[in-house]
Amino acid sequence: MTDFHIHWLRLVDSGYALLDFMSAGGMVMWALAALCVVYWTLVFERLWFMRRVFPRWAEERRAAWHRLELSHSRQRAVRSAWLAQAQQQLTMPLRLSKTLVAMYPLLGLLGTVTGMIAVFDVLALNGTGNPRGMAAGVWQATLPTMAGMVLAITGLFSLARLERNARQALDRLADQLRHD
Repeated sequence: MTDFHIHWLRLVDSGYALLDFMSAGGMVMWALAALCVVYWTLVFERLWFMRRVFPRWAEERRAAWHRLELSHSRQRAVRSAWLAQAQQQLTMPLRLSKTLVAMYPLLGLLGTVTGMIAVFDVLALNGTGNPRGMAAGVWQATLPTMAGMVLAITGLFSLARLERNARQALDRLADQLRHD
């Protein structure tokens, strides 16, 4: 067998392992996976916005700031309005991301409940004589809980980074819009 075939077989095998893992966790695992895709799409959109779109918007405001011929009180009002717009552009979209991060552990707990229901179902049908059936339910209860916690922790770290980047961009703009 060539190296290509070996790598292909490993990839296919790992794909089956992932499907088995997701199936073992029940429907809650699929819901967590879908929320994960939505969340990371939002994170990458925010990173793109902060690196590509917002700097151009801020540069336009900075250039216009140096051309302004207004009284000091009107300049303060314009500066405040622009900073409020910038804060809204930078932080408002993060609210949905925060909501998704808060939902991860809740969905994990839902997986715990559904897995325990499966355990109780096995107990009701077979008593304690079917340890494999009970183990499958415990496994179904454990996987979504673990996945929800892992997603929540990674989400918290990425959100902290996005919020710090937004604060720094806002502070830079505020510094650029000062009159000497």
